[in-house]
Amino acid sequence: MFFSLSMIGCLEPTDRDLPNIIIIYTDDQGYADLSCYGATDIRTPNIDKLAQEGLLLTDFYVAQPVCTASRVALLTGCYPNRLGMHGALMPGSNKGIHPDETTLAEMLKGIGYQCGIFGKWHLGSEEPFHPLNNGFDSYYGIPYSNDMWPNHPWQDSIFDFPPLPLYEDFQVVDTLEDQSELTRNITLKALEFIETHAESNFLVYIPHPQPHVPLYASDHLRGTSARGLYGDVIQELDWSTGQIMYKLEELDLTDKTWIIFASDNGPWLSYGAHSGQAGPLREGKGTVWEGGVRVPCIMRYPSKFSKGKVINTPVMNIDIMPTIATITGAPMPANPIDGVNVWDVLNNQTTESPQEAYYFYYHTNELQALRVGNYKLILPHSFRTLGEGTAGRTDGLPIPYQYVSIAKPELYDLSKDPGERYDLAEENQNIVDSLMVYASQMRMKLGDSLTGFIGTESRKPGQHVIKE
Repeated sequence: MFFSLSMIGCLEPTDRDLPNIIIIYTDDQGYADLSCYGATDIRTPNIDKLAQEGLLLTDFYVAQPVCTASRVALLTGCYPNRLGMHGALMPGSNKGIHPDETTLAEMLKGIGYQCGIFGKWHLGSEEPFHPLNNGFDSYYGIPYSNDMWPNHPWQDSIFDFPPLPLYEDFQVVDTLEDQSELTRNITLKALEFIETHAESNFLVYIPHPQPHVPLYASDHLRGTSARGLYGDVIQELDWSTGQIMYKLEELDLTDKTWIIFASDNGPWLSYGAHSGQAGPLREGKGTVWEGGVRVPCIMRYPSKFSKGKVINTPVMNIDIMPTIATITGAPMPANPIDGVNVWDVLNNQTTESPQEAYYFYYHTNELQALRVGNYKLILPHSFRTLGEGTAGRTDGLPIPYQYVSIAKPELYDLSKDPGERYDLAEENQNIVDSLMVYASQMRMKLGDSLTGFIGTESRKPGQHVIKE
């Protein structure tokens, strides 16, 4: 039986055919690192098949171009700075996701879903922030990025990381000295969870630690790609995605399962051959240029979505949670969030975004850019870059960034210039002025450390701190 969206909120859970949800979230994967996004030296047949059987989003964004902040946005539907969160949390940090915030897992668990996470958490490594204390029923993976370990190449000069723990639920079951089998083992644990809960509704969240450096691929895929070790890693992630697809088919769950495949931010370009590629987009991870915040995103839900549809309408990861709430009938969080329901965009009912604007913060609450329609306004700020034509190293070690300051607003028409090469601000001051109104409104709400605005709607910045 089919129910319209207007009816969903009135239905009891027993009256709905609720979807299973699988979110595959890779780490530092570039926009151009999949065959279906233009890669010619990496083979991704399983992810390509997802696109052929579902939706390929050309303009999918993350709220911030960095690990922790991107995951906060996905799992809470909030701009991370609304919650006082930014950057990438370090091991042992006293910060993390606050218990008063509702995660996607908590929202779905409230209507009977079984929720598992398999991969990298990175919303806090202390016990109050643990996944099992924030809605998940099962956990297998690492608490933060895979380079936060004693083998970090800068260990002696900058960091003093402890051993990298591998968790199963609350228990540390290993400390990793080699990560070659991590993608494979994460996949096997996710498959086991799906099979165990095949008769229930489930959320399976697979935030892969790869292709974040250091790069690791298992023996059966190492050396198989035309793009070296980085390509091998992506092809193993494709293998992993294929295993999930095959398991759903085996259990006759394909039609009722919504798969979302995306990356947490753009490529970490300073790592050269060990980083991904942003293709036509400018810059990468750690910047609010398109290469940092626009990422590959593919969705498949055979009983609801058209096959082979390309979605050009902007969508952000903050919109995932409220859209899932809409189609499942789950109650929205009590605290205000920033995402909106984009089901009509995904379901081919409209090409108009329900969001008036998308905002891009970075560092400690710096509003650095915003997008309205096809226009993107870059606000005055400093950003990191390798400079034009810098290829980087091939040995897995980074090269240093340069820092460049933008003194006045810049305007780009992304429909014609996704690479943000041609600043239109000078001849379109009226458009700049209209977009600056949006910037002023957001500064009043969530603040902006670049201009001194505090913000009236942000949760207290220290709200998520467990100790001083």
